[in-house]
Amino acid sequence: MTDTLLIDRADGVVTLTFNRPDALNALTDELKAAFRDQLAALSADPTCRAIVLAGAGRAFCVGQDLREHVANLQAGIPLTTVREHYNPIAATLAAMPKPVVAAVRGAAAGAGASLAFLADFRVGGPGTSFSMAFAGIGLTSDTGASLTLPRLVGHAKATEMLMLGTKVKAEEALRIGLVGTLTETDDDVLPEAQKLAARLAEGPTVAYAYIKRTMSAAEHVPLSETLDLEAEAQLRCSQTADHKGAVESFVAKRPIVFEGR
Repeated sequence: MTDTLLIDRADGVVTLTFNRPDALNALTDELKAAFRDQLAALSADPTCRAIVLAGAGRAFCVGQDLREHVANLQAGIPLTTVREHYNPIAATLAAMPKPVVAAVRGAAAGAGASLAFLADFRVGGPGTSFSMAFAGIGLTSDTGASLTLPRLVGHAKATEMLMLGTKVKAEEALRIGLVGTLTETDDDVLPEAQKLAARLAEGPTVAYAYIKRTMSAAEHVPLSETLDLEAEAQLRCSQTADHKGAVESFVAKRPIVFEGR
């Protein structure tokens, strides 16, 4: 693909690392296109059972590369990257049929924070921070943050973060639910995220996909439709080899092994 996006595979876990450490992993068109295309490929890849998102160096990702952006503004190039890159990235992450863990070491700002919010789990460290930098440069939010941030922290806190650009540091991020785990050191963030992803990769990934799909749909439909969605999802899961094998192993008091099918 490109050396701005590193790809590592280990035991069903694929780690995607933004690799522009000198620029705090700011997102160029090259990096966004590589990330978008790789996510789409992983979504359909049965050998990928969990995904870790990470950033090289001392930051997770500080969002759009403003040097590239200002060059486009000066050249009169319209802002097409939202539809071309950020929207498909957000849509693919939101619908990803396997668990996604964000290893948020250091700063996550703007679209970088929005990407972390799209993950199913976020692991942070002492230096982790989140800031929504959009309004500070006269822009609104993108990459799904208008939905994901209020879902995580509530409408009032999301408004504060989006309008005032309030930075949320590690301890507050844990308290309000922006991260689920804080490690003792920043160096522990990626290993802890990969450990969690490895645990998820060994689990019932078909069931995980239906859990994600049903939870997402349930936010927008009445209870009656949610019950129908759950019934259909449960029927599909009950027909998997994972369910049959797990029940038989449980009854026989054998270790349960999930195969993701």
